[in-house]
Amino acid sequence: MVENEARKFRTLFLSDVHLGSKGAKASFLLDFLKYHDADTIYLVGDIVDGWRLRRSWHWPQEHNDIVQKLLRKSRKGARILYIAGNHDEFLRDFQGTHFGGIEVMDRTMHETADGRKFLVIHGDQFDVVVRNARHIAYLGDWAYDAALAINTIMNKVRRMLGLRYWSFSAWAKFRVKKAVNFIGSFQTVVSDEARRIGADGVICGHIHHATIEQIDGIEYINTGDWVESCTAIVEHFDGRMELLSWTHLIGEQAGFAPVIRLDDKRPKAANAA
Repeated sequence: MVENEARKFRTLFLSDVHLGSKGAKASFLLDFLKYHDADTIYLVGDIVDGWRLRRSWHWPQEHNDIVQKLLRKSRKGARILYIAGNHDEFLRDFQGTHFGGIEVMDRTMHETADGRKFLVIHGDQFDVVVRNARHIAYLGDWAYDAALAINTIMNKVRRMLGLRYWSFSAWAKFRVKKAVNFIGSFQTVVSDEARRIGADGVICGHIHHATIEQIDGIEYINTGDWVESCTAIVEHFDGRMELLSWTHLIGEQAGFAPVIRLDDKRPKAANAA
C-alpha cells in the first residue's frame, strides 16, 4: 500500500470499539481509518464504553483522536450513522439527534448497491443476559476485563519478539463450549429477526466474533470488534461485502501492508456446479 493512499468503499461498518476502556485498540483503529474511506459509515454500537467510564474515567488522547477523525470524515462528506449498543445505551435517549453530523438511532435498514436489504443493529436486544440479568452481564464484563489484561501483557511480549498481535481472550472464548453455543444461538435469533422483517441479511456486532456466513437463507454479518480481533466490514461499490482484519500497524514497518482477510460467503446460484 502506497503511503497516504486510502482505499475507498461504498460503505464501512465498525462496532465494539469500547472507547473509554483500557482494552480499546485505538492505535489500530486510527491506522485503519487513515487508510480506509467510505461514502457511508455505520458505527454499529459500543463505540463508547459507558459501563467502564462510570466505574473509572479513562480517556487518553488516542480515544479523542478517533472521535475527531470520524467528525473530520463527516465534514468531508461521509454520512455517519451511530447505532446504539448496550455499552453506549445512553444514546438510545437521543434517537433522531445529530451530533456533529452523526445520526443516532437504535436500528436501521441498509440497501446495498446490488439491491439487497440488511437490518443493521447492535444485537444486545437479543442477548437474554444483557436484557434480563444485568448484574450477571456486569460480572461477565469484569471477567472480560481480566482476560483483556492478560491479553495486553502477552502482546507486549509478542511485540518485543517481533510477532504480530494475537488475541488470547478470543482464543480462550472459542474454546469454551458455552461461549460457542451462545454465539450460535445469537446468530440464529438475530437472523430470525432479519427474516421476520423481510430483510435479506443482518449486520450486527455485540459478541466480538467477526464473520460473514449464511444462516438458513439469511446473510449473517458480524463486524467483530476493536479490543480483540480488530475487524471491520466493507461494502464495495458493486455490493460485495468483505471482512477486513487490521492487526498490523503500517507505521511500525513502512511498506508492509496489513493482513486483509476476505470472507465473502455469498451463496452460489442453485444450479451452480
